[in-house]
Amino acid sequence: MSIDVRPSQDADRYLATDQLVWFGEVSPSDADHLRLGIPEDQRFVVDLPGGPRDTHSGIYGVRPMQMSLPGGVLAPIAGLTWVGVHPDCRRRGVLSAMMTDHLARTREAGTAVSALHASEAAIYGRFGYGLAVLTHQVDVGRGTTFTAPHLEHEAAAITTTLQTMSDPGVAERMRACQLAAAPDFPGAVVGSADFFTLMTYESPEQLRGKERRRVVFARRDGTDVGYVGLRREHRWTNARPSGTATAGIFCGGPAARLALARRVVDLDLMGTTRLENVGLDDPLLGWLGGPRGTGDLQTWDSTWVRLVDLPAAWALRSYEGDCDVVVEVEDRHAPWNAGRWRLRCSGGAGNAGRTDSPADLTLAIDVLGAGFLGHSIGARLRAGLVREHRPGAYGELARAMRTLVAPEPSIGF
Repeated sequence: MSIDVRPSQDADRYLATDQLVWFGEVSPSDADHLRLGIPEDQRFVVDLPGGPRDTHSGIYGVRPMQMSLPGGVLAPIAGLTWVGVHPDCRRRGVLSAMMTDHLARTREAGTAVSALHASEAAIYGRFGYGLAVLTHQVDVGRGTTFTAPHLEHEAAAITTTLQTMSDPGVAERMRACQLAAAPDFPGAVVGSADFFTLMTYESPEQLRGKERRRVVFARRDGTDVGYVGLRREHRWTNARPSGTATAGIFCGGPAARLALARRVVDLDLMGTTRLENVGLDDPLLGWLGGPRGTGDLQTWDSTWVRLVDLPAAWALRSYEGDCDVVVEVEDRHAPWNAGRWRLRCSGGAGNAGRTDSPADLTLAIDVLGAGFLGHSIGARLRAGLVREHRPGAYGELARAMRTLVAPEPSIGF
């Protein structure tokens, strides 16, 4: 059966489908979330014959965003989001049709890369997305010491100020910080102005029993150089304050992050600070003396990356090593990528072109997505996920794609 995917023409029905799939509380503020979150021309739907009338059989949306790539380029990406299939329409090809449609539309728009955060990790590898970034969730106690002797002078020049995230002008300041810092942190994702307004907006339903989200800005000479968002939660144990402060992604350079980290672990009435998005090579773990300097540490997947247009994407980033390999690429959902490519990197620049030469490797497109931001993909050969025809060819490719420091987690979108 051919499944038609088309632009949404009914915002209320689109929203109702999302609310059914994600079974969240329905509120008047949801319309504002939709308006700010996804442009009208980036909402797409499926209606199966005999399917539901008040909702769609499936929906997806795209946020126009930018991603920092190795080398400092901020490249446009398609931020895939709001993907959902009606419970009565599962196992009928709706998701496959929507994903294929998304890749075709993204390529037609001239965008080489799609990215997402996966609700269920087993889903998106099937459609060519590779797990490109890992993130830590770290718990530390109040008053935790961060030791960074060679940053002390720079950090001493930074002041920190606490504000409410929904205050006028805060969204604009946060976005400006992200744009300034992102080139130094491959993997960082920067949303549109509307996306940052959405980040700072909280409805009465969201706030029920909670503090408004706060933001701590790091400032040097009167200029914002970083920030971290947080929310505090009261708790008292044996008549002692033991609340939890939950902080999101740190934005800014190392000295700004050091000043912010020291501030968020020294909040009154808190016993624990939970840092929700700490990259694998974030300096914070070094400041703590390693993983056992934390109260608890867990690892999760962050950003998944999909190369929609292989040659265009390959040329966007820089490379820290040289390689010249012929790769047989398997790509069922974007057949224009499938086939034999000569992937070259030299002097930091990369190019990809079609070739009839014998393949050195055979791999699925998700492998290249997983390594696109610099995350190590070397172990995939040992795991049997790559087939090597010329000994050493995969190591050449994996070393060229890897960056000195692991890529940065991105905020959920």
